[in-house]
Amino acid sequence: MTASVRRAQRLEHRLTQPNASLADLNDAMALATEHEVAALTVNPWLVKAAKRELGRAPLTLGTVVGFPQGSAVLAVKAFEASKALEQGATQIDFVVNGGALVSGDDEAVFNDMLAVVDMAHSALASAGVIVEPAPMADDLVRRACRLAERAGADYVVTSPGSVTARASVERTRMLRDSVGPRIGVKASGRFRTLDQLQAAIAAGATRVSTLFTPSLARAAVESSAPRATRR
Repeated sequence: MTASVRRAQRLEHRLTQPNASLADLNDAMALATEHEVAALTVNPWLVKAAKRELGRAPLTLGTVVGFPQGSAVLAVKAFEASKALEQGATQIDFVVNGGALVSGDDEAVFNDMLAVVDMAHSALASAGVIVEPAPMADDLVRRACRLAERAGADYVVTSPGSVTARASVERTRMLRDSVGPRIGVKASGRFRTLDQLQAAIAAGATRVSTLFTPSLARAAVESSAPRATRR
């Protein structure tokens, strides 16, 4: 692993807006590879094209399942995950069934998570749970985190990505306090400045996921570069 890859290992370029196009994908891949960010997460329909273009590049290719509401039935989420993995995804972010969670049906929530997590792990891919598809009471978010940990998820995610940086940082703190050290926390939101990225990392994020601009990605990588030792 090169030094630049190590510096960028917390960064994930996210291309999951509804109208993301092939032209947007080309721009996203150029940014991700130039700055050697850890991961590129795209809409499901873009996975196959992204995998073809990336080839053997050392970049995690992620996608989203049950996005953005999480209300699809278990079989549909499992099928979505299987197709994404078949087409080359190595990371799956899937949305918790918020309705079942609010209803107190923990068994349905857990089985929903387990189906996707097991599917991903069987393909040697990672899986994370987006634990808050919409604003939700703190106790429900914590319960979703506990269920995600029990289901074997690799990480939990603050939101589908549409929230402000401030809201994502606040949720990052809660998620970090709600899961054990084995599980990562992905801060997903509208990050616009280096200070916001650094705040998310300080709050406990192991990955920060946003639609990066070239200047923000460059600043993030440069800010974490080791400084020369003075003699």
